Amino acid sequence: MANHKSALKRIRSNETRRVRNKYQHKTTRNAIKKLRELTDKKEAEALLPSVVSMLDKLAKRNIIHANKAANLKSGLTKYVASI
Repeated sequence: MANHKSALKRIRSNETRRVRNKYQHKTTRNAIKKLRELTDKKEAEALLPSVVSMLDKLAKRNIIHANKAANLKSGLTKYVASI
């Protein structure tokens, strides 16, 4: 167990961040799945910018690697274009 007040605070803040990061990551993954299931081009084109924005935010906050975000965005854009 931690002995210092600052260490206790760090434990609390780390847990808060972990839960928030997990929520944002899971929400983004669900949005990606939803986008990949769409067959209507208009709906997919409407959803794509929000998914790309979510990926950019995750990459900016180092929740996912920047290259992974770029690969996902590229693949999703190609998918939407091919519908």
